Amino acid sequence: MFCSQPQTLRPRPRLLAPAPRCSNDASPSPSSPAAAGSIRRLVLQPEGRAKLDARPDRDFYAFPRLVTHVDDGFIATLTDLYRERLRPGWDVLDLMSSWVSHLPPEVQFRRVVGHGLNAQELARNPRLDYFFVKDLNREQQLELESGSFDAVLCTVSVQYLQSPEKVFAEIFRVLKPGGVCIVSFSNRMFYEKAIGAWREGTPYSRVQLVTQYFQCVEGFTQPEVIRKLPSAGGGAAQQPLAAFVRLFGMASSDPFYAVIAYRNFKPM
Repeated sequence: MFCSQPQTLRPRPRLLAPAPRCSNDASPSPSSPAAAGSIRRLVLQPEGRAKLDARPDRDFYAFPRLVTHVDDGFIATLTDLYRERLRPGWDVLDLMSSWVSHLPPEVQFRRVVGHGLNAQELARNPRLDYFFVKDLNREQQLELESGSFDAVLCTVSVQYLQSPEKVFAEIFRVLKPGGVCIVSFSNRMFYEKAIGAWREGTPYSRVQLVTQYFQCVEGFTQPEVIRKLPSAGGGAAQQPLAAFVRLFGMASSDPFYAVIAYRNFKPM
């Protein structure tokens, strides 16, 4: 258990100044073994990357959405997972974040850096020490130092990445050896902004898709999958109705999925 820390007033998160750009050669030469952090293969075909709404994502997210995109049960499960996997004093990157990060309130980190598409949302996030705005579908390079984070988090946003292979290679680069990446998602999405492979997929295929994003980058550990699905609830008379509701995607609570991998090794 972690001891509760006294609540203190926190300054508004500051806009993060760009760090010196770091090169990331994602294509090793054919004559040499794959280098850690390089992209082994592409996961998606061109049609799998396409979105119904081709407008720039910065335009779509121009106005802040100060709402949560998953229900309380999902959020509680995610916060418990962070409580289990993250440690006090860590450097955390909250990738594709918003006005809330769902981090355990009693755990104090050395710094939490946020990334997203709307500066107003990020400025409202009380857990962020710094933040920066970047469209990862336009440019995947993160202007962050290599090996500078203990954890990278991506919450209910992976479905919007059109170049996930390059983004996950960048995640690998900025993680410290033994650092963890936790990608969580449910069945909700902005349908017109989700990529084709996600829109047309099933819960199983989406889990496999994120698993492949990790596997396509040399050096990540074997991904671990966590699922928490809504229970049918009720007696035998209610179960057929519950099954019918779930069949059409109308479950009373959001299913929880997380795929987790570490850079190089999983610490004991």
